[in-house]
Amino acid sequence: MQILNRLLVTMLLGCYALGSYSQNNPAFLNYLQDPWVNSTLKDMTLDEKIGQLFVAQVYSKQALSEQSPLYEKISKYHIGGLIFMQGTPANQLKITNQLQKHSKIPLLVTMDGEWGPGFRLTGAPKYPVQMALGAIQNDSLIYRMGYEIGSQMKRIGVHVNYAPVADVNNNPANPVINYRSFGEAPENVARKTWLYAKGMQDAGVLAVAKHFPGHGDTQTDSHLGMPVIKHDFERLERVELYPFKQLIENGIGGIMTAHLHVEAYDPESDIPASLSQNVTQNKLIDDLGFKGLVITDAMNMHGVSKQFSDGEATVRALLAGNDLLEIVPNLPVRIEAVKKAIAEGRLTEKAINQKCRKVLALKKWLQLDHFQEASPNKLETDYANPQYQLTKRLLHEQSLTLLKNEGQLLPLQRLDTLEIAAFSIGTDKETHFQRMLANYMKVDFFNLPKNATSQDVAKLKSNLNGYNLIITGIHDMRLSVSGNYGLTPVINEALEALSQKPQIVVLFGNPYALNHLSKAKNSQGILVTYQENQITQELAAQAIFGAIDVNGKLPVNVNDTFQLNQGIELKRNDRFKYTIPEEVGISSSNLKSKVDSIIHLGLEEEAFPGCQVLIAKEGKIIFHECYGYFTYQQKRPVQKTDIYDWASLTKITAPLPALIKLYGERKFNLDLPFSFYWPDFRNTDKAKMTSREILAHQARLKSWLPHYRNTLRKNGKLKSSVFKDHPTAMFNLRVASNLYMNQNYINNIYSEIRDSELLPRKKYTYSELAFYLFPRIIEDLTHTDYEEYIRTQFYAPLGANSVTYNAYKHFPVNQIVPTEQDDSFRKELLQGFVHDEGASMMGGVSGNAGLFGTATDAAKIMQMYLQYGRYGGQQLLDSSSVREFTRIQFPENDNRRGLGFDKPYIDNHKNKLKDAYPAVDASADSFGHSGFTGTFAWADPKNKLLFIFFSNRVYPTRNNPKLFQLNIRPALHQAIYDSLK
Repeated sequence: MQILNRLLVTMLLGCYALGSYSQNNPAFLNYLQDPWVNSTLKDMTLDEKIGQLFVAQVYSKQALSEQSPLYEKISKYHIGGLIFMQGTPANQLKITNQLQKHSKIPLLVTMDGEWGPGFRLTGAPKYPVQMALGAIQNDSLIYRMGYEIGSQMKRIGVHVNYAPVADVNNNPANPVINYRSFGEAPENVARKTWLYAKGMQDAGVLAVAKHFPGHGDTQTDSHLGMPVIKHDFERLERVELYPFKQLIENGIGGIMTAHLHVEAYDPESDIPASLSQNVTQNKLIDDLGFKGLVITDAMNMHGVSKQFSDGEATVRALLAGNDLLEIVPNLPVRIEAVKKAIAEGRLTEKAINQKCRKVLALKKWLQLDHFQEASPNKLETDYANPQYQLTKRLLHEQSLTLLKNEGQLLPLQRLDTLEIAAFSIGTDKETHFQRMLANYMKVDFFNLPKNATSQDVAKLKSNLNGYNLIITGIHDMRLSVSGNYGLTPVINEALEALSQKPQIVVLFGNPYALNHLSKAKNSQGILVTYQENQITQELAAQAIFGAIDVNGKLPVNVNDTFQLNQGIELKRNDRFKYTIPEEVGISSSNLKSKVDSIIHLGLEEEAFPGCQVLIAKEGKIIFHECYGYFTYQQKRPVQKTDIYDWASLTKITAPLPALIKLYGERKFNLDLPFSFYWPDFRNTDKAKMTSREILAHQARLKSWLPHYRNTLRKNGKLKSSVFKDHPTAMFNLRVASNLYMNQNYINNIYSEIRDSELLPRKKYTYSELAFYLFPRIIEDLTHTDYEEYIRTQFYAPLGANSVTYNAYKHFPVNQIVPTEQDDSFRKELLQGFVHDEGASMMGGVSGNAGLFGTATDAAKIMQMYLQYGRYGGQQLLDSSSVREFTRIQFPENDNRRGLGFDKPYIDNHKNKLKDAYPAVDASADSFGHSGFTGTFAWADPKNKLLFIFFSNRVYPTRNNPKLFQLNIRPALHQAIYDSLK
C-alpha cells in the first residue's frame, strides 16, 4: 500500500512536471558548494582532478585478483568511477567493496542496466525491453519499474545507471537501438523515459538518458562504425531532440552523448556528436540549458576510436563539454594527453575543476562522503523479492498487443465447438505457451524446428487436418534485426501451408519481424509479445482465452499494414488468470511456508502419499503445487495433470449443475414431492418428501446402503447371477478390471433405496441415496443422455475436458491416481475405476460418486459457482438459482446444508480451529464439499476465494483417519485466510 501511495504522489508530480515550462535542475547540483566538495577539491592535485573524470571498466564474472590493474588505476591514476559489465550480483558487490576500500575518494559505481541489473548480471532482476514498455498504456508502471531498478542498483552499491534510452526509433533497420527504444512517437518516448528516470532518481540512483542527440534513425552500429544523421534542424527539434528537451525540463541527472555524426550541426566535418562542441556544448548545455552530468558513450567504440587517437579523442571529448568519459582503454595515454592540452592552453585547469566539482557534488548527493559498504547478507533473497516479479509480470501483461482479430475470434468462446492444435515453430520441445493453453481446454501439441524441411511441413499439414483452429507460436527469435530476427524460410512456408484453416499467430519477439513474415497477415489473429520468456508465453495463452485484458498499442510503424498506435483491445471474460500471490495482496513466501508446513506434516504422518493444493483469489490462480507421490513407494511424483477420483465431490459437480440449470428453467421444482420426478417413490413412505429436503439432507433418508454386500453368498463370494469375470450382452456393466455386473441389477439398487427404512425424524443426516437417482431424473427432464448432457452443458463450455466418469476409458493408467487396494469386493488396486462401491455398481456413472478429473478442472466448476453461474463470458447457470442452491436452507433445524452443497458449521466463526468446519474464517456465504477419497473443494464468494485439495488418502486402505485427526483440510483452509490478513 505504501508503494501505491508513493506511486500516486509521484505520478501527480511527474504529470505536472511534463506540462511545465520551468526547468528543474538535477538535485545533486545543490551540493556544488558543499563544504565537503570544497575541501576535497581544494586538497586534490591536478592528477587527482583529471582522474576523477574517467570511469574504468570492470567485469565480475570472476573474483578480483590481487594483481588486477584496477588497483593501479585507482591508486596511481585516481579514477573517479567504475562501470561494471557482465558478472554476478554477489561478485560485483564484493569487488565494489574491495575497490572502494582502495580509493582515497569514494568511487562512483556505474552500470549500463537498461532493463535492470539483470541486463548485465546473471541472477539479477530483469524487466521487459523498452519497446515492450512503449506499448503499455498504464504509464504508472514505468515509474514503479524505475524505482525498483534504482533500489536494486543501490543494493549492490551502484550509484549511476546509464539508462533509460531516450532515442526515438523510427528506422526498422536500426541495428543498435531498435527494441531498446520506447518507440517511434516522440511524446510517448519522452513521457516514459522521464517516468523511468524519475523512479530511479527517487530511489537515489542517478539516471543517464542516452544517446544525445538521438540514435533512433541510424543504420550503422556505433560500436562498429560511424552512424550519420542527415536530418535538418526542424526535424531534429521535432523528433530526435524532443525527449531530451522534456527530460532536461524535468530534472534528468545525466545525459550520455553519442558517437554519431549529425550533419546539420557539423556540416564541414564528420566529427561525432560526443566530441562536437556544436552538439554537446552549444546545443545540449548552452541552448537546452542542461546543467547535469554529461557522459560520453564508451570511448572504445569504433564510432570514435577509428577516427581519433585515444589521447586526442579524450581531449576533444572534454573540450566538447563532457564531464565523464567511460570505458577508457590506455588510461595513462589519455591522462597525459589531458595534461599536455592544459599545458598548451587547449584545456584549462578551471574547466577541469568545474567538471571535477560536478562529479564531487554528485558523490555528495549520493552520500559517498560518509561511504558505507553494501552488505552481502541476504542479497539473493532481496533480489528474489516477489514484488519485482509482480511488476515484471504486469509490464509484460500490459504490453501484449493484438494486431488482428478477424471476426472477433479472440478471446476464444464456445470452447465446446473447438478442436485446437497448439503449434510451436522454432523449437522441437514442448513450450510454456502450449502448456498454458492446455490449462484452458484440451489442446494437442505440435512442433516444427527451425531446420525443418518442406517434407516436414507437408507431414505437419496432414497431421492437422482434424483441427478447426490452429494456435501458432513463433519461438526462438532474435530481438535484433540481424539475420532477419532469427526467422527462417520454413516459417513462412508453414504459415502458408496452414492458411486454409483458422489460425492465430503469436509472435514472441520484435514486431519489426512482421516485415519478414509475409504469410502471417493471412491469419485470423496476430498477437505480439515483444520478447520471449516463460512469462510472455504464459500470458499470451491467457490472453487468447480471455483471462486477461489486452490493451497494448504498437509503439512503432512496422509497415503499411501494422502501424503506430495500432492495437485491438480485449476485455477479460472471467476465465482463470494465472499469476503470483502478490497480485492479490498475499505474500507468496508466507503462503507457501504455511501450506508447505501443513502438507509436510501430512506426508510425514502418512495421512496421504501425495496431494495437490490449488488456491484462487479474485478469479486468479495464485497457488497450485503438487506434493509427494502416487503411493508410499515413492515411484511416481504427483503432477498437475493427474486424474483423481473425486468421490462425493461428484454430487456438486455432476448432477447438481444440471439440477440448478433445470431449476432456473423452471423444469425442476424443489418443493414438489420428489416422487413427482421419481414415480417409484409414490405410494411409499417416501412419497411426500421434497427435493429441497433431499438436497438439504433432512428427508429422513439413511446415509448409505451396502449394496454390494447383498450380492455376496454366505461364503463371501460374489453371486454369479450378478457378476462375471468377463463381459457378455447381459453382463456389460464393468465394475473393475475383470468384473462385470448384470445390467438389470441396477433395478435392485433402485428398489433397495425405495424400500430402505426412514430415520425417525427430520434432521440433518448426510445421505447419498437420492443421488443414485438423479442421473435418471435428469435424463427424463432433458431427454438427453445424462453424461452427454453434463458434458455439453458444462464441462465442454468450461474447458473442463478431463472431467469424466470411468477414467480408465479415457486416460492412461499412469496418469490416474490410485485409491484403495480393495480386497473385499473387487480384489484389486483401484486405479481408474471409481472407489465407491455403490457407484461402481451403477457402471461407474452415478450422482453420488464416480467423477474423475484434474484439480484444475474441478476449480473451473467451483469458480463458475463462485461467480454465480458465469465463466468464460458465458452465463451457464442462472445467478439467482445458484444463490438459492448455495444458501443455508434449514438453519432453524440446526442444519447447515445448502441444496447439495455443504456449508460452514452454524456460528462457525466462534469455533477454535480444531472444532471448525471448514476454516474458522470461511464466510457464512461460502460453500463446497468433501470427498471420501481425500478431496475437498470450497468457494467463498464474499472473500472471492477458492480452495481445492486433492489427495488419495484411502491408499492403500480407507482405514486411515489421519487426514481428519490432523485436521489437515481445515488447517490448510485457515492458513489461506491467515495469509489475507
